[in-house]
This record gives sequence, C-alpha cells and structure tokens, in this order.
Amino acid sequence: MTEITRVPLQPIKKGSLTKLWLGVAVAVLLGAGLAWAAIPKGLDVETVTAGTGDSPKMGDVVFVKYVGKLADGTEFDRSQPLPIPPGLFPEGNPLLLEEGAIIDGFIEGLTQMQKGGSYVLTIPAEQAYGAEPPPGSPIPPNADLTFDVEVVDFMSRDDFQARANALQQMMGQQQQGQPGEPGQPVPPPAE
Repeated sequence: MTEITRVPLQPIKKGSLTKLWLGVAVAVLLGAGLAWAAIPKGLDVETVTAGTGDSPKMGDVVFVKYVGKLADGTEFDRSQPLPIPPGLFPEGNPLLLEEGAIIDGFIEGLTQMQKGGSYVLTIPAEQAYGAEPPPGSPIPPNADLTFDVEVVDFMSRDDFQARANALQQMMGQQQQGQPGEPGQPVPPPAE
C-alpha cells in the first residue's frame, strides 16, 4: 500500500482571519468610493410644483421666470418683464431651445419641465460655462449654477415668429399714426 504524504496545516494566529476580512472590506469600500467619485455629477431637475401637459422640445420657445444663483446663494441673474403689450405673448422671458442660444444644461433641464411647473435646476459647470464664463460676469470659472425656474408657457418657433411679426406691424402702425414723425404731416396749429 502506498502512503499519502501528509502536509501539516499550521494553525492560524488569533485575529488573522479578522484582519484579512477587514482588509477585504476596506479594499471594496475604497474601490466603490473611487468609482462613485469618478461618476460625473449630472444635471438635477427638482420639481417644486408639478406642471401639466407636454414638455418643450428642441426648437420651441419657452417663456420662463427664473432666478440664477451660485452655489453660495449669490444671485447672478434674474428674468425681467418684457416691455410688450399684454396678451400677445405669455409672461416671462422667451428662451429658444437651440444649441448656442442658451447654456446646454438649461436646454436639457427645460426639456424635462412642463407648463405651469416650478423647478429647481442645478447645472454642473461642465453643462454651464465651464472654465470660461462670460466676460464681466459675476460667475467664476468652473461654477455650478442653480436656477429657480417657473415655466409659464411654450410655443413653436413658427408661432413665436408669427406673433413677433404681428407685434412689429402693430408698433409700425402706431409710429405711423404719430404726428411729427418723418414722412407724416404735421397738423396745423389750433386757432
């Protein structure tokens, strides 16, 4: 009969197995932390008041009221009422959803919103102005931006253009009717 060679097992020192499992846990947590840190922080759209209906799409003109803030709460921009007659356009500032018209993060955020809704839009620097904010702007390089946004309404670019043309015609007619304008007769003085 053949004899099997035996290899004696050495006993594990007290606490070695615990140290081994702690080392594995630390390595897993460290790897997960590095992976989480490498994930780019994306755009965040938080609904304050839900809107209704469809969301605007690329090419639409969206009428919004907004306040833009830096991460420390410093306000850098705010929508202003437009000096146009009421009723022709919705309230708010018109923003064209088209590349290059406004920052990418604002476009992406608006396409996730609905008419009548209020939102907090947080835009990472990469989707805002990055390392090159507008000259003379209070926005520092690589700043994340936060906007409180109310979506008043939106319409197609064609509808917006038709209304803008109607507004131009109205203003032209008003100017033509004012005496003293070039090409207009001046009424005779009252006797």
